[in-house]
Parts: sequence; structure tokens; C-alpha cells
Amino acid sequence: MTTGVVIDRRFEDHTMGAAHVESPDRLRVLRRMLEEDPPVPYLPIPPRPATDEDLGLVHERGYIDLVRSTAGHVAPMDGDTVAGPKTWEAALLAAGGLIEAVDRIMAGAVRNALALVRPPGHHAEASRAMGFCFFNNAAIAAEHLVRRHGLSRVLAVDWDLHHGNGTEQAFYGRRDVLYFSSHQVPLFPGTGATRFFGHGEGFGYNLNVPLLAGKGDDDFLAVYEGILAPVAAEFQPEFVVASVGYDIAAGDPLGGMEVTAAGFGRLTASLAAIAERTASGRLALVLEGGYDLGALRAGVSETLRALDAGGTVPGENPRGTVPCGDSPSSPSTRLPLSPALKVELQEPLRTFRRKWDIPDL
Repeated sequence: MTTGVVIDRRFEDHTMGAAHVESPDRLRVLRRMLEEDPPVPYLPIPPRPATDEDLGLVHERGYIDLVRSTAGHVAPMDGDTVAGPKTWEAALLAAGGLIEAVDRIMAGAVRNALALVRPPGHHAEASRAMGFCFFNNAAIAAEHLVRRHGLSRVLAVDWDLHHGNGTEQAFYGRRDVLYFSSHQVPLFPGTGATRFFGHGEGFGYNLNVPLLAGKGDDDFLAVYEGILAPVAAEFQPEFVVASVGYDIAAGDPLGGMEVTAAGFGRLTASLAAIAERTASGRLALVLEGGYDLGALRAGVSETLRALDAGGTVPGENPRGTVPCGDSPSSPSTRLPLSPALKVELQEPLRTFRRKWDIPDL
């Protein structure tokens, strides 16, 4: 099986103003790459519009109607989020496109998928647009997997520069969807502290790893291989949905992280390895941020290469950084941990170990 890719010219019709950083050029550069110089073979997945029932998996009816009312108009939703005349159509295709991707994966038509959509989604709350987001694509897909496919354990991962407050809100009191986010602090939206660890039956199923600026490839791999991998080994997800933001790339105008294109390939390989271990490889990635067009194109290219390899990156071990058969954090395979990162991870590790068996890093 191959990798599926959701992309469509209509995502470029959504605009929030000529000078807005979340611009149609983000999708235009990716579409042209796939048309002119695709890094790997892929199966195009045409997006379908999400229905009201799809959106209602996460969003309130009145809010859906509010966004619908913006069709054909320019309507500010908050200080940096503006609905344009064709935003409603694009937002439906973004949410529906990811649903179509996960359905294709569940049916065995593709092994994994990358949904290159806009507007992004992880900041959108049940009744609020914010942070360039209107509908929470990742949360809708995760809820679709639980309610309609009958899954009992979905892992929702978020490596965007910003904390996915909307996704956290959607699943904060639940244990059937485990949310794991790494994000830069201090930064918009000001949420995502480690102490928010879930509540009720969802206690321990909301994991936030706040990071100061300046983190690069090895730092992120230490977080994902050293913390997420052992948590996922215990949680045993049946599907992995990941919000992937390329605004953690070096040079992104909104961020202060230092991830390279190769680093995005390694992060993708790490998630693919988790999916292979417990979810028969079922992994769907959805685009969130990423505002340096060159870094976005290069990062997406490496993501696709890693998806095509099924978790193996050329020059790396089959599971990203961990030889097959070894535990993700065995002493012989630990990733280098900088002194600064070691200090920053003290609180997350202390909190997470109240629920999960995470070895020493």
C-alpha cells in the first residue's frame, strides 16, 4: 500500500487578507511540488465537504451556523482570524478531507495519509474560532474514529509550535483519546501547561510538554522517542492522528525553534513506528502551521519520504532512532539530552510518571 495525500486547489480560495501570514501560498507551494516534483509516489485523496453531522462531533450547532453565515462575506472572527468569502467551503473540505483520509486508511486503501489542508484546525474550540482555525480537523477525525469506527484508543499528537487548545478541550475528560502536545512557551494561546493532565476518567490522558525556544532535531526526538514512545507502548493506540505544524522549523517567522527538514522526517518516522507497533501502521497527519514557504516545502517533502518508508528514514534505524527489538529508551539507544532540555523536562516527567511508566532519559 502507498501513502495517501489530500490536497485541492480550493484550499487556496480561503484568504484572511493579502498580508496575512496564513496565506494561500502555503498550499500553492505544496500543490506545485506534488505536481512538478513529488518526492515519492502517492495516491491523491479528493476531499469531500464535511457534513453538519461531521462538524457536530466536536462543535456546537450554533457555532456551525455562525461560520456558515460568513459564506460570501468577509467576517472577522477574532483578532487574527478572518472568514473570507470562500472560507466556509474550504473549512468544510479541510475537515471532510481528513475524515476521508482516515476512512481510506481504515478500509486498507492506503497505509497512511497526509492531509495538506487549510484552514488549520487545532485552536478551534467547540464554539469559537481562533488562531487562524475554524473547525478542529484533528479532533473531528479522532471523534469520527471513536464514534463511527468503534475504536477505543486513539492517540492524538500535536507537534505544532503552538499548543492545540481546541484539541485539548475536546478530549480533556476522556481516556479513549490520549492527547500529547509539544509546544513553545511563552507563546499564543497561553495554554498547555504540564499541570493540565486531564480530569475524571481522563486523568493522565492529556500530556503537555512546554518547551523554550531554540530546540532542534535531537531535542524533539528525545521528547518523542523518550516520552511519547513509552507512553504509547502502554496506551496501545489503534490509530494515530497527528497535527503537524512546520512552524517549529528553523527560520519560521512566528517561531523560535530550530528543526530542520531532516528533523521532520525523523519525527514522522517516530510516529510511524508507534503506529506500526500497535495500530497496524494506521497514521493520519494533518497540516497545521508553517509560514516559511521554503521550510514548509522541504519539511513536507521529508515527511512524505518517511511516510513512504513506513517509519524508516534512510540512514536511520527502522524505528527512527531505536533498533528493532530494543525498548524506546533503553540505555544503549538513548538520544542525547542537552542540559537545558533535561531541566525543562523535569516537571513533565514528574507529572507523567504519576500515570505512565517512562524510563529515565
